[in-house]
Amino acid sequence: MSGFTLSDLERIVEERSKASPDESWTAKLFAAGQPKAAKKLGEEAIEAVMAAITNDRENLTYEAADLLYHLLVVLKIAGIPLQNVMGELERRTTQSGLQEKASR
Repeated sequence: MSGFTLSDLERIVEERSKASPDESWTAKLFAAGQPKAAKKLGEEAIEAVMAAITNDRENLTYEAADLLYHLLVVLKIAGIPLQNVMGELERRTTQSGLQEKASR
């Protein structure tokens, strides 16, 4: 199994965001701004859902990778570090999902 982590991907997104938009898809998304990046995130989410509904495991794996990548791009554009999201997930593990939803 690979030792590749979401933190590794976050670092790569950071590096590639500084490249020329002519040379990097990540830089192109950053140059286009949050609306374009968020639209791509939504498209990838829909594609992942469709793969899950049709039980297409191979495509679901592919689309999940796209979804995670585009989520990290959107977070980076928004200035939200992955660690903030991980901290929120950690906070939520101290209670059941039903309790967490009821507290909102």
